[in-house]
Amino acid sequence: MKYIIIAVFALIPFLSNAQERGAGVRIGEPFTLTYKDFIDDYFSYEVMLGSGGINSDSYFQRDFDSNPPASNAFYVGHSARKGVSIHARMAYHEDITDMFDIDQGYLLAYGGVGAQLRTTRVNYTYTEGQVGTGIVPAREERTNADFGPEVFVGTEYYFDELPIAVFAELGMFLELLDRVGHIKGQGGIGIRYLF
Repeated sequence: MKYIIIAVFALIPFLSNAQERGAGVRIGEPFTLTYKDFIDDYFSYEVMLGSGGINSDSYFQRDFDSNPPASNAFYVGHSARKGVSIHARMAYHEDITDMFDIDQGYLLAYGGVGAQLRTTRVNYTYTEGQVGTGIVPAREERTNADFGPEVFVGTEYYFDELPIAVFAELGMFLELLDRVGHIKGQGGIGIRYLF
């Protein structure tokens, strides 16, 4: 898997001609590697690959209760591990450098939409019958996959002398696959090397 990721990021620079394309790291929810390029002066696209956070305990208990492994299965507990988070996004940008009287570099505000796929590995512990009646707990491992749209807003600062941009953003993810209507807040800060 890591060789595929390296190959994808090695080939991406050859797919575009814009001068402000960049690759970097986004720290937050989710934590990702990011590649961003401009289609024109106002619109960009971005691809992100990383690892998203784990949903709440009640989220996974409700998931178990709505899809038990047996009709008499009782939830005891679970453990969860982060999986993969993949994003494809488009954004509209406006130059807001003059609004803040910035003398060096420039500042862009942006907002956009995208699609997101997230996975989580969940190990459920349950009993077939009432807990505490001498029944040995059973285990089941599942992959929780979530898919849906995301919206986001942010700002990005481009340095004059360095081929670096830093950014901060906030957004929301709406789950359409698995738990329709579940909303997850997201946000992060990051840095990109421009080439």
